[in-house]
Amino acid sequence: MKRRIIASFVLLLLAQTASAMGPWKVPCDAQGPCNLGDRSYHVKVPDGWDGLSPMPVLLHFHGWQRRGALPVRHQRISGATRRRGVLLLAPNGLRKTWNFWDGDTEDVGFAAAVLEDAAQRYPIDRQRIYISGYSFGAAMAWRFVCENGDGIAALLAVSGTLQQSEECPQAPREVRHVHGLADTVMDFPMGPGGDETYPVALWRDHFSCTGGVAQGPWSARAFLTFQRTTWECDGGRVSLDLHPGGHVIPHGWLARQLDELLGQPATCP
Repeated sequence: MKRRIIASFVLLLLAQTASAMGPWKVPCDAQGPCNLGDRSYHVKVPDGWDGLSPMPVLLHFHGWQRRGALPVRHQRISGATRRRGVLLLAPNGLRKTWNFWDGDTEDVGFAAAVLEDAAQRYPIDRQRIYISGYSFGAAMAWRFVCENGDGIAALLAVSGTLQQSEECPQAPREVRHVHGLADTVMDFPMGPGGDETYPVALWRDHFSCTGGVAQGPWSARAFLTFQRTTWECDGGRVSLDLHPGGHVIPHGWLARQLDELLGQPATCP
């Protein structure tokens, strides 16, 4: 039923924006939103794109009381995508927020429609679609891949989760999550007995993961060090980066994840 609802929502929105110019619709850019029915999203094309080559995609959900115009200007988000040949899509939430509380949310269908609309405007690499978000947007990114994650290459979530007791009918191929131990906005989800790996318990259970491997510290900036744990699992791969800070998008984190996923040397920014 949920898949039919999502598919119907996608088709409805695409039908409302069916005007085309040759094989591609008129492109959008960071100067204004792309209209999609009665909603919209923002786009940032990577530096030096040749106008023809298919691009990996990062669909990023903004935080609470923000708009998609912020991620396409944000140094730690678009600064990472535009230097790595990645097309950034930043949808606008209704009333500047997201409805991620349960699976019956129209925002999943809307985000799926954003991906399909962008694919009519730009050549995209469907094998390398990444879903990201910050704060409430990270929880929405979790919800999207939970309900519509089949075929998604990776979830890249920053400082926001769903309840770890959720049951997800779908999942991406890989999950990467970062959270600050001192986060008091979307509180660090400490597990029973002080289990600091609990923020990804849902995905570890979903993928039938066994013991995690501590990868040791790494940093993109000298003032913030991450401790990484990874799980190689039957159904996918999970990694968790912890840092001592609070509710932030850490410097260099998204850039590092994209470098690793794209199989290229890690650089910063």
